[in-house]
Amino acid sequence: MQDFYELVIEIACISIIKTSFQNLQIFTCQKTCDWYIIGAETAHMYRAMKQGVSMAFKILVINPGSTSTKIGVFEDLKELFTENVAHSAEEIGQFPSIASQYEFREKHIREALEKRGFDLKSLSCIVGRGGLLKPIPGGVYAVNEAMKEELLEARNGEHASNLGALIADRLAKELGIPSFIADPVVVDELDDVARIYGHKLFKKRSIFHALNQKAVCRRWCKEHGKNYTDVILIVAHMGGGVSVGLHKNGRVVDVNNALNGEGPFSPERSGTLPAGDLAKLCFSGKYTEKEVLKMITGQGGMVSLFNTNDMRVLEKAAQEEKNPEALLIYNAFIYNVGKAIGALAAAARGKVDGIILTGGIAYGKPVQEELTAMTGWIAPVTVYPGEGELEALALAGYRVLTKEAVPQEYK
Repeated sequence: MQDFYELVIEIACISIIKTSFQNLQIFTCQKTCDWYIIGAETAHMYRAMKQGVSMAFKILVINPGSTSTKIGVFEDLKELFTENVAHSAEEIGQFPSIASQYEFREKHIREALEKRGFDLKSLSCIVGRGGLLKPIPGGVYAVNEAMKEELLEARNGEHASNLGALIADRLAKELGIPSFIADPVVVDELDDVARIYGHKLFKKRSIFHALNQKAVCRRWCKEHGKNYTDVILIVAHMGGGVSVGLHKNGRVVDVNNALNGEGPFSPERSGTLPAGDLAKLCFSGKYTEKEVLKMITGQGGMVSLFNTNDMRVLEKAAQEEKNPEALLIYNAFIYNVGKAIGALAAAARGKVDGIILTGGIAYGKPVQEELTAMTGWIAPVTVYPGEGELEALALAGYRVLTKEAVPQEYK
């Protein structure tokens, strides 16, 4: 058995040369009085071998939202538990900025895990939701000082997701394990031709549901025995916002700006509006800049059209109550999403391997059926309903720990 342990250690040493981890741990391994520096995940395997226990990785994921922090603990890719740690408006209101909340939120996360009786020392890594950073290619990124500095100063804007990396890093450093973010909303892999608008003062920004979109693509590829870098997929994420992206050979080469007024309307966002009419409204003297921006994001879409941000309310009014106004808006939503999918099919010259419908709205059977009827002639339609953000973060950490992915350096 001693020979077996020595073989494990030899493999570990070779492995750590190939893969660079931000957080390394030093362990004393008695083998002819030599010392080995072993990466966090390899040391985990060695300890497990010595103790005769499971080698499964435990991963903590953190997804901060405006009024809550969602956390989950996974053993490999199996969910052990999730928790929605709520924060009252009074609690949040006492902080001058989002960045200043991170110690407060970290304390609540610790308390939630303690109530579950979970031992933080059993973790292999922590993955936080990526925030508003500079535009970067998709992938997993090790949390570093440059990233934390940008998020603390909110250089690219304030958003609750900025806290994900900060909290993950703080906990991980204490435990001596790596911390990561994955596929933040600022993932930018657009083809140059997709960036051009009809005026030199405007250039397309890539802001979309990158985490969920890339996760469902990888899931589709696994189920179909394909590599993400070898396929062309169109993904329609339908939630509070709607993003429709063209994934070509591992890159999102075209996608609407799902935050700032482009693409299909959604429960809370207006999507594309007529530019001339919007300009006139801005200079009408009736609205402030803040009010106009709120029309685009927050009080647009179904909030404006039917006074609800819940697609289920609209669907019930349209399908069960036969409300003609609700039915028209409901059909218009589906029509716009289907049209966006068709436009990207043209951008792909009709060579599409599959279409994926995802997000919370994808649970609706009529939405599934109508969009399949509209776009199924382009390519087979697959439905993965739900946001799946915690699962996607866990998958990102697991892919690094199992060497399926190498964490990138944020610069």
